[in-house]
Amino acid sequence: MAGVTDRPFRQLCKQLGAGYAVSEMAASNPRLWATEKSSRRTDHDGEMEPKAVQIAGADPQDLADCAKFNVDRGAQIIDINMGCPVKKVCNSWCGSALLQHEDLVEKILHAVVNAVDVPVTLKFRTGWNRENKNALRIARIAEQAGIQMLTLHGRTRADGYTGDAEYETIAAVKAEVRIPVVANGDITTPEKAKFVLEQTGADAVMIGRAAQGRPWICREIDHFLRTGTHLPAPLVNEVRALMSEHLQAHYAFYGEFLGVRTARKHIGWYVRDLAGGEEFRQQMNLLESTELQLDAVDAFFKKQLSFSERLQYRPAAVAADALAA
Repeated sequence: MAGVTDRPFRQLCKQLGAGYAVSEMAASNPRLWATEKSSRRTDHDGEMEPKAVQIAGADPQDLADCAKFNVDRGAQIIDINMGCPVKKVCNSWCGSALLQHEDLVEKILHAVVNAVDVPVTLKFRTGWNRENKNALRIARIAEQAGIQMLTLHGRTRADGYTGDAEYETIAAVKAEVRIPVVANGDITTPEKAKFVLEQTGADAVMIGRAAQGRPWICREIDHFLRTGTHLPAPLVNEVRALMSEHLQAHYAFYGEFLGVRTARKHIGWYVRDLAGGEEFRQQMNLLESTELQLDAVDAFFKKQLSFSERLQYRPAAVAADALAA
C-alpha cells in the first residue's frame, strides 16, 4: 500500500476501528534513510499505538540495521515485506521476489529478529508462481527464526492482484504453525471477513485496497464479527467531517504543493461510487490549492445530502444522471 498508508491515513483507520495499521515500506538501503520520502514513511509522531514499520530489502545486514534505525525512532513492531509483487521492487530482489531464495529468507529473518528487542512480523505471499508455491516452508522458517506473526496474502507473486485469493493455503499455514496468522486478500465486506476467518482458521484479517475511500470498513467488519448485524451506511455529515479531518492532516503532513496533489487519489476513492463522483473527480484534479480542494470536497458531500442523510452508493452512470437532474 505504498503511497496510501501514510500517517494521516493510518491514524484515520485506527480511529475507525482498525486494531493495527502498518507503515508504507521503508527501504533498507541506508543511503535512503535520510531522504524526505523515507522520513515521511516512518514518521509516527502522535500516532496511536502500536506503531509498526514495514521494511523492505534483500541484504540481511541492511535490513537488520534498518530495523534498529526505526526502533530507535519509535517503532514498536518491525514488519518485513516479502509480499510486494511490483516489478520495481521484485527487480531489486526485494518483496515477493525473495520467496525464490529460501536460504536468503532464513538469513534475513534471523538477522532482523536478532537485531531488535521488539516483535518482528512477516508479510508474504503463497509463492513465486502457481507452480512454485512454498508458503508452508517459508512459514516454518519464519517460526523457527523467531517471527512473532505471519500475514499471508493468498496469491503468488505472478498473480499480482488478479484472480481469486487462495484461502486454502492460508488455512494450511495456520494449521502448520503455532504463531498468529493473519489472512489477507479480497476481503471487501464484513461477510467476506467472516467467511475468510471460518475458512482459514486465521487469527485476524488484514484489509488493504478495500479501505481506500472507505476506511470505516474497519468498524463495519468489527461490528459484524461481534454482533452478526450490519452497521448502517455512514452519515453524509460524518463523512464530511472525516474528509475535512483527513485532508487537513494530509496537507499538514505533505505541505501545500505535494499535499494537494497526493490528496487527489484519496478524494477519488472516496467519491468514486457516489452520485456525480467521476465528474467531480475530473474537476477536482484541476484545482491547485489546498483551500480550493478542501472547499470543493466539502461542497460535494454537502450536495450528497440531497439524496439521503446517509451515503448512497450507486452505479457511476446512474449517479451522474441523478446529480445532473
